[in-house]
Amino acid sequence: MARLNTPWGQRTRQALGRFAFLATVAACSRSGAPITAPGPASVTRVARIPASVWGFTAPWDSRSDSSVAAIGGRLDAVVTGWIQLDSVSGEPSLLYPDDSARPGSPRHRFALVTSWHGRRFHPELVRRIVADSAMLAQVSTRVGDIVRASGYAGIVIDLEDQARGDTSVTAAAIKSIGARARQAGATMIAVAIPAGDTAAYPTRIIFPAADAAVVMLYDEHWSTSAPGPIATPDWVRRTLGQRVADVGADRLIAALPLYGYLWRGTQPGEALSFADARRAAGQANVELVRDPSSGSLHAVQPGVWELWMADAELLRVLVDQVTGLGVSRIALWRLGQEDPAVWRTLRP
Repeated sequence: MARLNTPWGQRTRQALGRFAFLATVAACSRSGAPITAPGPASVTRVARIPASVWGFTAPWDSRSDSSVAAIGGRLDAVVTGWIQLDSVSGEPSLLYPDDSARPGSPRHRFALVTSWHGRRFHPELVRRIVADSAMLAQVSTRVGDIVRASGYAGIVIDLEDQARGDTSVTAAAIKSIGARARQAGATMIAVAIPAGDTAAYPTRIIFPAADAAVVMLYDEHWSTSAPGPIATPDWVRRTLGQRVADVGADRLIAALPLYGYLWRGTQPGEALSFADARRAAGQANVELVRDPSSGSLHAVQPGVWELWMADAELLRVLVDQVTGLGVSRIALWRLGQEDPAVWRTLRP
């Protein structure tokens, strides 16, 4: 789930209460630009309610902690742990420890197991681990030890940037890591897969070793692409529909975006939250306008920057696309970046 925009830094814990969090967001919103919508009104409506809603945190970002403190108890699971595979040794380590006593703790706490280290994913490390059976066993055992010691109810395995020829490697890593995590008490083994890359990540290689595939339905436009919406309804329906055709809807979890990007000229896009987007537009004295073709919020400061942002109304439309395909579970990337109205949409 980690993307190219992943910021790294010391984690700051700010376990704010629900009312403090909402007051902070409201203050940010008051300072931002108004949202206008050509065509249909942008009044937030309740989406078809998913059977299960997960949230992913950025454990280095205090805004994620604040969001968990405010709404974590209303989610079915929150991915709060970050188990990173060292790019040289392969040694798994829990970078940002957390515990079940945190405010707003959900019913289930999961951990991400990722090959992201430094500024990128390391597919060559995954190949090296799988090629050495002793190393694979050692890595898997260490993941299991962390799961047991931290009391995680599940893991999400995130091994991105693998190549078309790596499918057997990816499948072997999922099988070994998942098995040890399950022995350590994890009741959910999920695997994050890019929405459209069916060559390197065919859906079927995940099963039966895992319980679910988390289809990452975002970054239709990404930090180093041309500016554009993060996820459009047509793209979500098409890419998820192919995964449904592969393995059925009940094995899938649709991961949807809560964030946006701001592009400045030829520089890579900067990830931003809903509050950030409103603030940027307000400071530039431009409006956030709902793009009628994509449903996303859009703003441009001519000659300076362009931003595209997900909000509650877009999420409602995307959830309708997902549930219309029979997928009843969703995940949100990532907590702390959301439009506060998202929770009225998903948990009215």
